[in-house]
Amino acid sequence: MEATVALKLAIQKSGRLAEASLRLLDDCGIRVTATGKLKAQAAGFPLEVLFLRDDDIPQYVSDGVADIGMVGENEIIERGKDVSSVRPLGFGRCRLSLAVREHVAYSGLDYFQGKRIATSYTGILERFLAQEGLTAEIHEISGSVEIAPSVGMADAIFDIVSTGSTLLLNGLKEVHTVLRSEAHLIAHPHLGPAQQALLEQLAFRIDAVSRARNSKYILLNAPNDRLEAIIRIIPGVKSPTIVPLAQSGWSSVHSVVSEDDFWAVIGDLKTAGAEGILIVPIEKMIG
Repeated sequence: MEATVALKLAIQKSGRLAEASLRLLDDCGIRVTATGKLKAQAAGFPLEVLFLRDDDIPQYVSDGVADIGMVGENEIIERGKDVSSVRPLGFGRCRLSLAVREHVAYSGLDYFQGKRIATSYTGILERFLAQEGLTAEIHEISGSVEIAPSVGMADAIFDIVSTGSTLLLNGLKEVHTVLRSEAHLIAHPHLGPAQQALLEQLAFRIDAVSRARNSKYILLNAPNDRLEAIIRIIPGVKSPTIVPLAQSGWSSVHSVVSEDDFWAVIGDLKTAGAEGILIVPIEKMIG
């Protein structure tokens, strides 16, 4: 009997991207039970999930041990492995920034000339310093980078920043952002035809979920003499749906708006004469 083809997906075993990756799979109709093991078989899609350290994921995908992976763009750039980026995933947003002691009178990047900088991202930092014509002493640390200045190991750090609360707790302040990052779906650059077909199916599901997350379904009532102005505000995926109401001279307008434009659009609609505006979340959105 011919073996069933399945994709091997590498995700972070714990940490900031682990739960988000599993939640995305769940939203795509793919059930994965994380039992503490190194791998698990998914239900709802031919997928085997490998739970790895995030900094190992690019290597595993490059070597073909995993076909695809979900990992931060910062790790992709730092490791420099031969992988293909399929698409950004819309979660795990952060930045890689330089930070100094909060009492330091920071005046610009020249401050780092000749200084000691602690980081887990030596490759990205080295390239940045070279680009800026700076020379610094880089101390590679695998964890708890933020304590390096307080124990006298470094003058500054270069690390992931999400909210900035960890910096504050350790008496540090962010002074320069070098890279903005989010989770990406990556793939081995030479997938076989069967794996490539499965990847396209998975990407289709992810796209449907991502479009839904970034959109809202909007319903409103409008006087017919204001329909043209309202349609210009919410053109919809192709065009809005307009349904006559029982009350003469009024219609119901249905459309989709971007999450990014949502509040500005609501204000414009009110100004244009819309009433009874109802906002509904979208579970999936197929283009």
